[in-house]
Amino acid sequence: MNSFQLLMEGFAAALTWVNLLYALLGVTLGTLVGVLPGIGPAMTVALLLPITFTVEPASAFIMFAGIYYGGMYGGSTTSILLNTPGESSSMITALEGNKMARRGRAAQALATAAIGSFVAGTLATAMLVVAAPLVVDFAISFGAEDYFALAILAFTAVSSVMSRSVVRGLASLGFGLVIGLVGIDEQTGQARLTLGLPQLLGGIEVVVVAVGLFALGEALYVASRMRHAPPDVIPVGRAFLGRRDWARSWKPWLRGTALGFPFGALPGGGAEIPTFLSYAAEKKLAKGDEFGKGAIEGVAGPEAANNASAAGTLVPLLTLGLPTSATAAILLAAFQQYGLQPGPQLFDHSPALVWGMIASLFVGNVMLLVLNLPLAPLWAKVLHVPRPYLYAGIVVFAALGVYALNASVVDLVVLFLLGLLGFAMRRFGLPIAPAVIGMILGPMAEIQLRRALAIGAGDIGVLVGSPVAVVLLALSLLALFTPLLRKLWARRRTEAVTAPSQSE
Repeated sequence: MNSFQLLMEGFAAALTWVNLLYALLGVTLGTLVGVLPGIGPAMTVALLLPITFTVEPASAFIMFAGIYYGGMYGGSTTSILLNTPGESSSMITALEGNKMARRGRAAQALATAAIGSFVAGTLATAMLVVAAPLVVDFAISFGAEDYFALAILAFTAVSSVMSRSVVRGLASLGFGLVIGLVGIDEQTGQARLTLGLPQLLGGIEVVVVAVGLFALGEALYVASRMRHAPPDVIPVGRAFLGRRDWARSWKPWLRGTALGFPFGALPGGGAEIPTFLSYAAEKKLAKGDEFGKGAIEGVAGPEAANNASAAGTLVPLLTLGLPTSATAAILLAAFQQYGLQPGPQLFDHSPALVWGMIASLFVGNVMLLVLNLPLAPLWAKVLHVPRPYLYAGIVVFAALGVYALNASVVDLVVLFLLGLLGFAMRRFGLPIAPAVIGMILGPMAEIQLRRALAIGAGDIGVLVGSPVAVVLLALSLLALFTPLLRKLWARRRTEAVTAPSQSE
C-alpha cells in the first residue's frame, strides 16, 4: 500500500467526531499555551501525559500533535503584542512583529504570522508524507551498532545545539542518563540507584521526569522572577491582510518553509537556526529600508520557518525514534507510555496510529487558521491572566496528575525533587531537553551497546563496523565540536578587525 492510500486511511481515522474533538482541544490548548510566555507545548504535553492511561493512543497523539502545532502558532502572538516570545523559536518574530504592532499594524502582523504558519505547516506536512516512508525504508537495515551510534548523535547534537555552551548541554545530558539508570538492570537483575526503595525498582516513570523537569521546574523558575507590574499589551482588532501585504508575504512564506523543514529534521537542528536564516535572507532581499522598523517580510518568513520545522521534527521522531526538540522528547515519552517505540516497526505494526496522526496535522492547520484570524483579540486578552493563579494551577495539576499514576507518595517526592532540579538547571543556564532525551534514550543506547558488543564477542571495533555507524559517529563529533570551532572563528574575525584599528 503506497503512502497516499495510507494517508487516506489516516484521514478516515482523523475525521471521526471523537478525534476531531481531540484535535480541536489540542490546537486550542496549544494556541493558549503558546500565547502565554514561559508555557510552551513541551510543558503542556508533559502535564497531559497522565491521560495516556485512559485515552486511546490515536486520540491522544492527535491531541498532542494539535498542541505542538498550536504552540508554534501562539508563540507569535505574544512576540508581536508583548515583545516577549512565548517560545525561543519566536524570538526572531519579535524583532519586526512588535515594531509593526507599535506602528498600528498589529492586525497585519498577526495575520501574516497565522496565514504563513498555515501555508508552511500544510506544505511541510506534505513533505513529511513523502519523506517518512523513504527514511523508514533506509532504517529497516539498521543493526545494534547503528542504533547506538544514532543515540550518540542525538545526545551530542541536542546537547551542543540546545545550550549556550557544550559543557552545560553535556552536564544536563549527564543528569538524564543518571536518572535513566534508576531501577533494575535488565541483563544482570541488579538494582541500581534505588536507595533501597522498592517503589523505584521499576525505574522512575517518564511522566514524573517530564512533568517535574519541564512543568514544575518552569513554574518555580518563573515564580522566582515574576514581575508584579501588569503587562503592556498592545491592543489589536481582527487580523487581516491587504492586497499589498499579500504580495509582500507569499514569497517569504515559501522561502521560510524551504528552510524550516530540513533543519527541523536534522538532529539538533531545531527551529531557532532556520528562523534566523529566514530573517537574514528576507533582510538581504528587501528592497526598501523598512527592516528594523517593522517589515512584514521579517514576520512572514521566520514564522513560516518556525512551523515548517515542527513538521520536520516529526520525520526523525516517527521513523527513527530520534527526538530533535524538547516537545519531540515528550512525544517520545508518550509513545513509551503506550508501550510503543517509534521507528520503522511502528509504521508496520501501527500504521493507523501514525498516518492518523499525520492526517490530523492537515486538519489541525485548518482549525488553527480559523481560530487565529477571527479570535486574535481574544488571545490578546489571555495575556492579562494573573501569573500567580496560572502557575499555582500548574503546580497543583502536575501533582494531581503524577499522584494519579500509582497513588504513590514516593512519586510525589520524586516529582518535587525533580522540580527543584529543573529550577536549579534553569537558574544556572542548563537546558532541560538534553536531560529528558538522556533519560529516555539512555536505556535504549545501553541495550544496543551491550547487544552490539555481544554480537562482536566483546570486540569494541564492532561499533565502527558498519558504514552507517561510522557516518553517524562522525556527525556526532561534528555536532560536538562545531560550536567550539564557530567561537574560535568568531574570535579570530574579531581580532582581525580590531588589529588594524589598534595599529592606527
